[in-house]
Amino acid sequence: MDPVFKIISFDKNSSARVGVIKTSHGEINTPVFMPVGTQATVKGVHQRELENDIKAEIILGNTYHLYLRPGIEVLENAGGIHKFMNWNKNILTDSGGYQVYSLSSNRKINENGVEFKSHIDGSKHLFTPEYAIEIQNSIGANIIMAFDECPAYPCDYSYAKNSMHLTHRWLDRCLSKFNSIDGKYGFKQIFFPIVQGSTYKDLRQESAKVISSKDCFGNAIGGLSVGEPYNEMYEMVGNVCEILPKSKPRYLMGVGTPANLLENISLGVDMFDCVMPTRNGRNGMLFTSEGIINIKNKKWTNDFSSIDPENISWVDNYSKAYLRHLFTVNEMLGKQIASIHNLGFYRNLMQKARNKIIDGDFLNWKNKMVVKLSNRL
Repeated sequence: MDPVFKIISFDKNSSARVGVIKTSHGEINTPVFMPVGTQATVKGVHQRELENDIKAEIILGNTYHLYLRPGIEVLENAGGIHKFMNWNKNILTDSGGYQVYSLSSNRKINENGVEFKSHIDGSKHLFTPEYAIEIQNSIGANIIMAFDECPAYPCDYSYAKNSMHLTHRWLDRCLSKFNSIDGKYGFKQIFFPIVQGSTYKDLRQESAKVISSKDCFGNAIGGLSVGEPYNEMYEMVGNVCEILPKSKPRYLMGVGTPANLLENISLGVDMFDCVMPTRNGRNGMLFTSEGIINIKNKKWTNDFSSIDPENISWVDNYSKAYLRHLFTVNEMLGKQIASIHNLGFYRNLMQKARNKIIDGDFLNWKNKMVVKLSNRL
């Protein structure tokens, strides 16, 4: 089947909207938070828990890491990433651009692409825009991303401008390659280009116009949540969403906290991903309906109440005291419980946002929740 995106409802008082993306691997109800499965696994979480408990409709894989291990040959021999990891719902892969950006001391950027050294063994590799598309074609995700340069924050205007134009030139090469190949595993892949421009309004607007002109299935906003203040992020997202077509899904890459998600939903973003719920969970930070908990704190030693009073996930049947004990003795189950809870919390937050948009009360609810969810308990 050909993938489709349909908007179901617009909020009356903001740019928030509810929609659905339909692919050969099922429906993705938006706004959506996508758990990050960097190396063909959401760390510490079984696919059964992702599907039945967290009810994830789409997860992420990371092109850079999957390219290095297990490698493209293994993934092709398995029949693609869905079969390799036994996940029958949707998958999105990034292009590897952000991971290459993070290897600042081990990579060289030029017009052709990026030369980098593996963080595993120091071996040298070259990602060109064309090769990034070929790799993602072999991985077999439903949604694949353009190869872009993600400038650091802060960066000067001249660098941001040159980087944006490089990303646009690479985009043309990505599209040429994408349009010349078919999906390898019996379904049509979806391609998203990426808006860049750092925190410069005119560059972001220019990039959004260029990306919009490509008329792809959806559009992404990259290069944010890299250290800039939240108000700058929101300003850039707002400017970009005014230009990107309303009829196509918008994906804000690498964001973020529960409050970040709600604020950006109000600006018109449909899709999000971030390692925060699982990474922070493994370190003892829990996002709850009452605020943020550091479960390692001694104050929870004799607190036998459930992890979250709203019982968002089945793991909330465990008490705070028990979960703190698991972290104290370094029992791996503690990290699993925290990860499942946080992912369930994010999923529940997205469902509430969808309901509030449909009911017409999203903005008032969002403003109250942003304050509440930032509380440190």
